Amino acid sequence: MQRQRVNVTVTGAGGNIGYALMFRIASGQLLGPDVPVALRLLEIPTGIRAAEGSAFELQDSAFPLLRDVLVTDDPVQAFDGTNVAILVGSRPRGPGQQRADLLEGNARIFGPQGAAINAGAADDIRVVVVGNPANTNALVASSHAPDVPADRFTALTRLDHNRAVAQLAAKLSVQVTDVHGVIVWGNHSALQYPDVSHATVKGRPVRDLVDEDWLANEFIPRVANRGAEIIAVRGASSMGSAASATVDHVHDWVNGTGGDWTSAGVFSDGSYGVPTGLVSSYPVRSLGGRWAIEPGLSIDAFSRARIDASVADLVAERDAVSALGLLGPGRA
Repeated sequence: MQRQRVNVTVTGAGGNIGYALMFRIASGQLLGPDVPVALRLLEIPTGIRAAEGSAFELQDSAFPLLRDVLVTDDPVQAFDGTNVAILVGSRPRGPGQQRADLLEGNARIFGPQGAAINAGAADDIRVVVVGNPANTNALVASSHAPDVPADRFTALTRLDHNRAVAQLAAKLSVQVTDVHGVIVWGNHSALQYPDVSHATVKGRPVRDLVDEDWLANEFIPRVANRGAEIIAVRGASSMGSAASATVDHVHDWVNGTGGDWTSAGVFSDGSYGVPTGLVSSYPVRSLGGRWAIEPGLSIDAFSRARIDASVADLVAERDAVSALGLLGPGRA
């Protein structure tokens, strides 16, 4: 017997990541093979036609689980009754644009979306922010949704996590399923820290299998800059891998992570020296539909310095949007 319908909103639905996402959502990969879905596709007016074309393709695919598709440029309509919100659409950095301009432009997108979620989303709403700068965009959206618990807002760092796992598997000529215990700390930026201190491959510590020079000078920067590498080779940003990581994030959040942790940007509770209230990537498990930060892991001096640098990046972003008056009353 099929379960109750779930309403899923995708913003930036006319873009490449949104396009890659919606077919996997409609097929049941996001939530499960027995969960009917209704899709709400939110776009800016200039992107509506592309989203409408995608809606035609969804209809033509005859997905058994897909109940209906709504295309709109109205955030209030898009988030009304939504159970899962995937915030993809964001403003990319333009040529010569300063970081403060990027943060301001995105805060003016994610603030109103947070307010619309606050006004009309379902009581069990879960939000994952994909559009960059994802951590701070999640903070901004949440700050405009004071009636929604902070732990319902997350930022996508599963893509970085998946990249780290894949790089280790390739280096050691194993399957990705043989790699466990990777952590991505901090900001989804070039200062993120992919940490293998607690990682194992077939039960053996990764640090026994690779040298420190490779970790510090090839693995860490390659994971952190993989998006730029893909743009240089492909001529466009990550699309399929970002959509895949988003599916992984939501699926695990809803259905549980099992015996392993993963990485997600969640609101800090002060764990591991990260200031309370920042949206930071942590090692997390999903238990009963809620993310829980993995407690009690040891942090060596090398990791401490890397985590602190990434957290300082998050603090600077938060302070920049706060100075612009763009944080709402919820988490200011």
